[in-house]
Amino acid sequence: MARDIKLTWTDELDGDFTLLNGDLERDEGLGTAVMISLFTDGRADESDDYDNDDPRGWWADEVSEVEDDQIGSKLWLLRRRALTEDVEVDLQGYVYEALEWMIEDGIAERIEVETYSYGLPENKRLNFIARIYKADGNVVAFKFEDVWNNTSVINVGG
Repeated sequence: MARDIKLTWTDELDGDFTLLNGDLERDEGLGTAVMISLFTDGRADESDDYDNDDPRGWWADEVSEVEDDQIGSKLWLLRRRALTEDVEVDLQGYVYEALEWMIEDGIAERIEVETYSYGLPENKRLNFIARIYKADGNVVAFKFEDVWNNTSVINVGG
């Protein structure tokens, strides 16, 4: 199994690497790949509504050896939107789109995204769970609460 450098979130909500016994900690699952896929800003399409005429995106997408291959998600487009059913639908689509490469690359057989919200109308929180049904039969679920603030990985068997 491939071993990625493990990406962890700091208290400031930035991704960072950690040391374990003097070496970079490794991730033997999909955690780092999922975090990069979801929380790297994906390039907005011309039809998307975004501020400052900046469609964002990762610079290396421009020099990818695979045509139209892009890293990241459009979750950043949701940050200033009011929490409505449309936002939940867009969230679900953005998460799926960001992780779909795992199906194309044979890592996963399918991906399911479940969204849900909680809280009072003036202080609602948006959450989602991404379930990755791996090609080896295992299922890994990644739960994101309050969308960008807390993350946890849940292994749900296989």
